[in-house]
Amino acid sequence: MLEIGSVIDGKYKILNEVGHGGMSVVYLAMNEKANKQWAVKEVRKDGKQNFEVVKQGLIVETDLLKKLRHPSLPSIIDVIDDKDSFLIVMDYIEGNPLSNALEEYGAQPQDMVIAWAKQLCDVLGYLHAQSPPIIYRDMKPSNVMLKPDGNITLIDFGTAREFKEKNLADTVCLGTIGYAAPEQFGGMGQTDARTDIYCLGATLYHLVTGQNPSEPPYEIRPIRQINPALSGGLERIIQKCTQRNPEDRYQSCAELMYALEHYDEIDEVYRKKQKKKLGAFLISLSLAVACTGTSLWGYLGGEKKKSENYDEILKGASDYQDYYKAILTDSTRKEAYEELNDALTSDLILTKEEGQQLLQLQIGLDEKDSKGFLKKQDVLAELKSSNPEGYQEVCYEIGDSFLFFYDVNVDRDRYNSAKKWFQEAVDEYPIAQIYCDIADCLELINQYDNAKVKQTDKMYDAYKQLWDKVQELKSTADKFQDVDARLQVWTEINDMLNAQVVPFLEVTSADELKNLLNDIMKETGEVHKSVIAQEVEELQQKIAETVQKIDSVQKEAETS
Repeated sequence: MLEIGSVIDGKYKILNEVGHGGMSVVYLAMNEKANKQWAVKEVRKDGKQNFEVVKQGLIVETDLLKKLRHPSLPSIIDVIDDKDSFLIVMDYIEGNPLSNALEEYGAQPQDMVIAWAKQLCDVLGYLHAQSPPIIYRDMKPSNVMLKPDGNITLIDFGTAREFKEKNLADTVCLGTIGYAAPEQFGGMGQTDARTDIYCLGATLYHLVTGQNPSEPPYEIRPIRQINPALSGGLERIIQKCTQRNPEDRYQSCAELMYALEHYDEIDEVYRKKQKKKLGAFLISLSLAVACTGTSLWGYLGGEKKKSENYDEILKGASDYQDYYKAILTDSTRKEAYEELNDALTSDLILTKEEGQQLLQLQIGLDEKDSKGFLKKQDVLAELKSSNPEGYQEVCYEIGDSFLFFYDVNVDRDRYNSAKKWFQEAVDEYPIAQIYCDIADCLELINQYDNAKVKQTDKMYDAYKQLWDKVQELKSTADKFQDVDARLQVWTEINDMLNAQVVPFLEVTSADELKNLLNDIMKETGEVHKSVIAQEVEELQQKIAETVQKIDSVQKEAETS
């Protein structure tokens, strides 16, 4: 085991142990030079377990996490392999596992459990949407960290695997008894997305009842047998998640998410109330109610069918028209918007044609009415009205794509295109407001530059404001947990300074410019040995070139 106070790799000082499991020990470490805390996961080659299996799990964990970007997943910083152990340095997630809450307080409040369930469903859906899908396989309270802000982070990917379509069964049986689905222990084919749905159902059972399914009698009973005050709707959801046959479970996280968002409508109490209302109405107006009842059940059936159609369209989507079709099927769900955006930027380039396909969402999508005539459907307005939080998330992600991937030669065009989306997301994403302000600065600079009479004073003020926003952007990006996101913003800052060294030197000193760039260089050094070392090295090289350019321009100005 690592010694408290020891320093590994010359920079990570071990402070204390924060957790351990059957495969590893996790420590809190401090990079004293950067004054930043990290988590260090140690797996020793001590021969107590089949190390090849453990090693494979570590390789899977690092390989998977380095390509994932989700607010509920940690980022890997370093991977260190020495003669005694494997060490993985990753984001330190402040908070405690949900298992601690269970040990201290027992069963958790139903509303909180449902809120956590939605977050877990969202992150599992993200993993399953990868190509190939990633199956987590070890959902349980001890692998879910509850942060101080109430959000959760999924940790420990040692048992995760990529789904292989032609495999008949898993080669290694991994998971935790009680939470693991039957197929994880052989004889029922390979694990897939429905396996994670089972594990999530078992986890929800433990959280809402306080009964541990991994302890005798190893069963998952109807939750209202344990606590009659619990929701019948949630009981039905957990029972469906934990069916032995995968075909009897929810078939996707999207389907499960829909159920979680409408659990009160599934509730038996809700159904009884509806029946009482229906009975009273039948007494006064039986014929009318019969028609209304038919319409009601027809509507509910239609909604269920709409959800199934939506999921089916998304599952087979291959081009933007398919995503449009899914959006028109149900414009109030955010998944199709996000998957359209992801598909268009999968190659890290958003062409002008692809940009138009995203901008079409703001214009409206064409839909045929009952007479066969085309009409515009304002899908974004419908999403905003029914799902404001999802609307802002969609707008931010699309704005991000225009800012960082839009294939145009003029920075002003990138920022103006991104601003159309960012301005709708400023309430939830403070950095979106900074991007909007930068877009305004660039637009003013362009106007003053093209004016018939040179407006030097106004141009100076615009660049001064732009410099202030660049510093604000740097400060905001430094708080990101996601390493890729920080690198993206740092690269953008460097490129902007490099392209406009001369005007920036008009509004600030060369030392100020270089200090900001040196700060970025120092922070990139903290991730230099991580799995994204190539991107870090490329940025460091660009920063060095920009610093050299600043020195050159300053020297030229001093000699002229």
